[in-house]
Amino acid sequence: MTKMTTTANMRISPKPSAAGEIPFLDLKLQHDAVAGKLQAASTRVMNSGWYILGPELEIFEKAFAEYIGTKYCIGVGNGLEALALILKGLGICTGDEVIVSAHTAIATWLAITQVGATPVPIVPGAYYNLDAGLVKKAVTQRTKAILAVHLYGHPVDMDELQSIVQGKNIHIIEDVAQAHGALYKGKKTGGMGIAGGFSFYPTKNLGALGDGGAVTTNDDALAQKIRKLRNYGSDKKYQHDIQGINSRLDELQAAYLSVKLPMLDKWNKDRKDIAALYKKQLRDCSHITLPETAPWADAVWHQFVIRCKQRDSLQAHLAKDGIQTLIHYPVANHLQGAYKGQYDSKSYTSYELLTKEVLSLPIYPGLDTADVEYICDSIKAWSRA
Repeated sequence: MTKMTTTANMRISPKPSAAGEIPFLDLKLQHDAVAGKLQAASTRVMNSGWYILGPELEIFEKAFAEYIGTKYCIGVGNGLEALALILKGLGICTGDEVIVSAHTAIATWLAITQVGATPVPIVPGAYYNLDAGLVKKAVTQRTKAILAVHLYGHPVDMDELQSIVQGKNIHIIEDVAQAHGALYKGKKTGGMGIAGGFSFYPTKNLGALGDGGAVTTNDDALAQKIRKLRNYGSDKKYQHDIQGINSRLDELQAAYLSVKLPMLDKWNKDRKDIAALYKKQLRDCSHITLPETAPWADAVWHQFVIRCKQRDSLQAHLAKDGIQTLIHYPVANHLQGAYKGQYDSKSYTSYELLTKEVLSLPIYPGLDTADVEYICDSIKAWSRA
């Protein structure tokens, strides 16, 4: 099997031909489309002499809030801290429980444990997202929030979650790290819960050229508190009203994001077109299960994840054909060293099976139709063998 690396270290060489190596991700293709504007933004920030909590951040926060459809956007250091700041801002702490998908990046769980709360993992249901029936059974008197992860760019069924918390003092928080611009019944993800936590890690649908994150919310008090928390608990220099942290989206990354935000819908459409081509080419392919989309969802395909019982064999075959793939996620969070022994593995047997079957195929703006067809031909050849 091919040696696996993180997406942060994926090769970003020029776009390959269908007969050559196809990288899992090629960020250079995306950045080439706005290279001049990115360079101008860098020069502008450098010449301004203002690098933290300045006008570039204010411009991006306003634009992103308008894009999502919320009153507020608060730029922070990264996606993990966005979620942790929301939880802390809501007063969630030791002794509290937060219901969350078992199948998500570990950052989602780490945000919960950072504030001292306990993750209550739910085996994923349809579309790899939270199963509302299992969520309802998991609610206890200690439940303070449901952390809804819009995984792989597909929205969670928010109405079902809202029906569960109705009349209860339980917040719904959205993890929107993989769903920038996704729609649930015509509404943007990140604008339906009490707050949404975004990551702008470079590989995201809207990515910075470094780490970055944001919180979106319509709640006045929560927005004010998170603004303080991200800046040492202060909204006035040398006056610290609460115990905060240092988690601020810097001016340079905000300027880059302002350049890329107007391109997001186009880039998401590129992803949708690639996903549609995968589905068309592979619909009759045996041995693999294609991802589905709910009729109420407009997914943005952060990842295109298939399932295959002989996943490792398929991955090795694709690698031999020069096609890079990744596994999201190869080790379940409850089996990671950080959480080892805290959960009964017998309760997550079906989920552990899923981790042995999922495989993410290349999907990114600029990926050629010929390259997608080459990938599909390789999969079909493996399936017939």
